[in-house]
Amino acid sequence: MIDRAAVVRRHTIRYESPRPEAPLSVGNGELAFTVDHTGLQTFADRYERNAARARGEVAMPLGTQAQWGYHWEPNPGHELSDTLESFDSPRGPISYPTAYDYMEDREQSAASGRAAGYYYWVNPQRLHLAKIGLLLDGRTPEWGEVVVRSQVHDLWTGIVTSRFEVVGVPVEVRTAVDPERDAIAFAISSDLLDGGRLAVEIAFPSIEESFEAPPVWDEPEAHTTTLRREGDAHVWDRRIDDASYQVRAAGDVVVSGEGHRWRLTAAGDALHAVVELAPALGADVLVDAEAVFARSASGWEAFWRSGAALDLSGSTDERAHELERRIVLSQYQTKVHSSGSTPPQETGLICNSWGGTFHLEMHWWHAAHFPAWGRGELLERSLAWYADILPVAQRIAADQGFRGARWPKHVGPEGIESPNVIGPLLLWQQPHVISYAELLRMGAEDVGAVRERYRELVDETAEFLASFAFAGQEGAFHLPPPLMPAQEVYGARETWDPLFEVAYVRWALQTALAWRRADGREEPAEWAAVAEGLRPVISEDGHYDAVQNPPRTAYRDHPSMLGALGVVPDTGVLDHDAMLRTLERACEQWDWRSAWGWDFPMIAMCATRLDRSDIALDALLRPEAKNTYLANGHNQQVPHRMPLYLPGNGGLLMAAALLFAGWVDGDGSPRRVELPEGWVAEVEGFPARP
Repeated sequence: MIDRAAVVRRHTIRYESPRPEAPLSVGNGELAFTVDHTGLQTFADRYERNAARARGEVAMPLGTQAQWGYHWEPNPGHELSDTLESFDSPRGPISYPTAYDYMEDREQSAASGRAAGYYYWVNPQRLHLAKIGLLLDGRTPEWGEVVVRSQVHDLWTGIVTSRFEVVGVPVEVRTAVDPERDAIAFAISSDLLDGGRLAVEIAFPSIEESFEAPPVWDEPEAHTTTLRREGDAHVWDRRIDDASYQVRAAGDVVVSGEGHRWRLTAAGDALHAVVELAPALGADVLVDAEAVFARSASGWEAFWRSGAALDLSGSTDERAHELERRIVLSQYQTKVHSSGSTPPQETGLICNSWGGTFHLEMHWWHAAHFPAWGRGELLERSLAWYADILPVAQRIAADQGFRGARWPKHVGPEGIESPNVIGPLLLWQQPHVISYAELLRMGAEDVGAVRERYRELVDETAEFLASFAFAGQEGAFHLPPPLMPAQEVYGARETWDPLFEVAYVRWALQTALAWRRADGREEPAEWAAVAEGLRPVISEDGHYDAVQNPPRTAYRDHPSMLGALGVVPDTGVLDHDAMLRTLERACEQWDWRSAWGWDFPMIAMCATRLDRSDIALDALLRPEAKNTYLANGHNQQVPHRMPLYLPGNGGLLMAAALLFAGWVDGDGSPRRVELPEGWVAEVEGFPARP
């Protein structure tokens, strides 16, 4: 049996200096709180991307964000239909919401007639709920006034302990988030608390409309903050445009301040407080910070003891410790940032990208690993959202002349498509829903309950995929234009049959048919015909091209053709020798600067299914900029724009499960690849996966 505590705790994060590029987060999947070396957000302004750029440094912002925290700017009268453009297809013209160039700002969009596109691209925005930091004598300390002694993030308990000196006086801060409620607990001890020299500030910002959508501190009239007392607690009612939420502070504190900035001063010789945030707070007040720390510890221990575990300590390969570190920290970060009630944004609950909205083609890379690691309930938290927006997806399909449900790409909680020239034309997020359901089914004790829960989503997704395919000659089916492949470098108007999508749609339809067969329901003949008729074609030089009609491969962006065997289970129509040649050629010729964090796990999964664990391990540990994993475990992507990238973390976990625990072939036989010399993996708790 694996000593799970030993595996996790040998990767405890320990800092002895400020680490602006890799700050620490505490959270529960629904809310996260990211801290600097003071254990709070004292220097949040310095960590913002624009401030770091101005200094020529790299930093990761310090967010307080939640899955529920969004707002819409007032709509001056735009409709999503104002963004529709017509595209030719083999069936005739189809309209898509593509009338927006995301390089345009508000003024440029208005001048070009794409004002509606701009509005729906920047809305909704994920809010920055609060900044909580230290004050010294009523002001933010200077950077040099705080000297770090140690900062320890115990992953087993979820608690960050920060020790430092402020103007030469020792301070200790412990920080955690409650596992069940969106509440931040902190406990501060220091002689500076006497007389109120050291205090805590809670400040509330507005938000900038932009890709990064950072907090804005100089527009006090753009939002409102109202304080009221509720017994011994203090509650702030917050409003920004149409959005409202509440923040409650409780504990041994005295509250003072005005406007958008408030001060918490110790009522005794220590400052222990709980700050809870919610759209609407309940009556039960969390007062005891120590109780939150205890619940954090028990909650995280329960997480680490659940599901699967992997121990690479028996390996002699010098890279094994680093891979295990990445795997452990990726489990922590995806639990904090990718296990909430809606799909996560690519930068989680730390900072905004694409305004804070999420991308459904990336949801698989964020969260499909949860059932693959035996923690399916963490994925299911967000699958209820798909049922909520099913009517939206059905309308999208119907408006385009298709049946079933077509899932949007770039959205907020309402599921409203964000206009641009790429997103509405993507196809590869459609089979994801069937993949989630099948992963959950294979790991469930009650498979009938899983089929009951997700039957409608699977059916509606399959119905769209079957109706989207276009009949060719002699029983063949094709994926026709307009279609933007996962490798977004081909013209959507000219692209037929991208390899990854062909394989994925085929597998999804076969899986949906198997679900109906297991239920004793009728199997639609069209689904079966389309699945059989979608067949990859080997190019004349003996490899698979990324796009099959006409055959072509661009060696930049995502090597998505490798996902046709790896991400997609083997459906029996891909020639493994040809796929190995495709893999080897891609590894030799790819422009890795243009790749993204999830591309390396995708390569590893392809190599694993081809029995090439050596290539798989090399891919997972390839020394490329976008395959960098920081000291806090985050996959760094574009340092001055996207300082973290959770699809890389989730993809790593999906690849590790396949590589070290194996899979089940279509005939039901288990498969596990042999590891290279120097690698020893002890595994437990991994469920079957396709």
